[in-house]
Amino acid sequence: MDDQETVEAHALRVVTELFPHALGAVLGGSAAQGRATRASDLDVAVLLPDSDTSRREVVRHDGRIVELFLNTLEDVPEFFAWDRARRRATVLFIYAQGLPLADPHGHMARMCRLARDTLAAGPPPLTAAEWEHGRYVLTCFLDDLVDAPPDNRYEQLSLADHALRTAADLVTAHHGAWTGIGKWLPRRLLSADPSIGKALLDGHQAVAEHADARPLATAVEQVLDLLGGPLREGYSHRWRA
Repeated sequence: MDDQETVEAHALRVVTELFPHALGAVLGGSAAQGRATRASDLDVAVLLPDSDTSRREVVRHDGRIVELFLNTLEDVPEFFAWDRARRRATVLFIYAQGLPLADPHGHMARMCRLARDTLAAGPPPLTAAEWEHGRYVLTCFLDDLVDAPPDNRYEQLSLADHALRTAADLVTAHHGAWTGIGKWLPRRLLSADPSIGKALLDGHQAVAEHADARPLATAVEQVLDLLGGPLREGYSHRWRA
């Protein structure tokens, strides 16, 4: 585990060396929470003047991978709105919960307040069509998971992954909570609904370790019951142009 002061100093050095014109910067992710290891990357959001361009870059600096979330001052509000619409709020969390590295003009403090306000508003609710589509898709994954032969591990594991991800998105949406991918999926899921979240994750683990789909199928049925039950016959979806 790296010393926290060393991690912050490294992140600040990245900003000052690569973006001397930056209007501010903030360190996010595990590094900001004091949980970074020597193998952890650094998530750094950098505020740039409007003469620059918004983008995402990955660099290696002094042997360490650094993920850079670069936004111009003018672009930040629109980018925050886009990040909220995805329901994952990746960059919003960096701004809202990260450690300030530089803020010579106070712009970063203002953007961090905007991020906290946006997070407090929560993700946008799903539309009626999105709820219906989610129930239908999750029902399809459930039926296929139950039907998959335990000795066909490729299909069983793929179906378990898709069922977990779809269920997690619906459970978090039901609770008006943020969803996530990768390591953030179990964290956000358990935060939104500890009981159903644990049942889904334990069920997924049972498929992975024992080729037993029954616990996950039961947990998925719980999710569907929460949302109005499985959706099969009667579902209709218009093709997008």
